[in-house]
Amino acid sequence: MDWNHHRFRSLWALPAPPATVYGVLERPEDYPRWWRQVREVTRLDDTTGIVRIRSLLPYDMTFTAREVRHDPGAGVLETAMTGDIDGWARWTVTPRGTGCLVRYDQVVDVRKPLLRRLAVPGRSFFRANHALMMRAGRRELVAYLEAV
Repeated sequence: MDWNHHRFRSLWALPAPPATVYGVLERPEDYPRWWRQVREVTRLDDTTGIVRIRSLLPYDMTFTAREVRHDPGAGVLETAMTGDIDGWARWTVTPRGTGCLVRYDQVVDVRKPLLRRLAVPGRSFFRANHALMMRAGRRELVAYLEAV
C-alpha cells in the first residue's frame, strides 16, 4: 500500500440550479471569496493557476492546477494537479429536484516532503482534515449562493 496515495469523494446536495453552481465552480480564482480553506488562487493563464490551501492542520498545500476538461453540458470540470500533491480532481454537477448534486472526486499522491514522512502516523488526520475542508466548502458555498 502506498500511504501517500489518496482517493477522495464528496457529495454536496445544494439548493441551487446546476448552471448556477457550475458557474461558481468554473471560476477557481473566486474560491477564496467563499471557501476560506482555499487561501489563494493565482491565475497563470486561461486554464492554469497556482492554488494554496490550508484546512485545520497547520500546513499549506500549494499546487499548480491545469484545466483538462471544461464541459458545461455534462456539468464536468476537471483539473490536473502538480506540486505538493500530484493527481487530478473533478467536479460533476447534476440536477437533483429543484437543486443539484455536486460530486467531487480527487485522486492524488502527496509530494510535500514533511507530509510524506508523516504518511503512516498521520494518514487518518490527513483524511479527517480533507473531510473537514470539504464539509466547510459545502457550507460556505451554500451561504455564498444565498447571498448572490
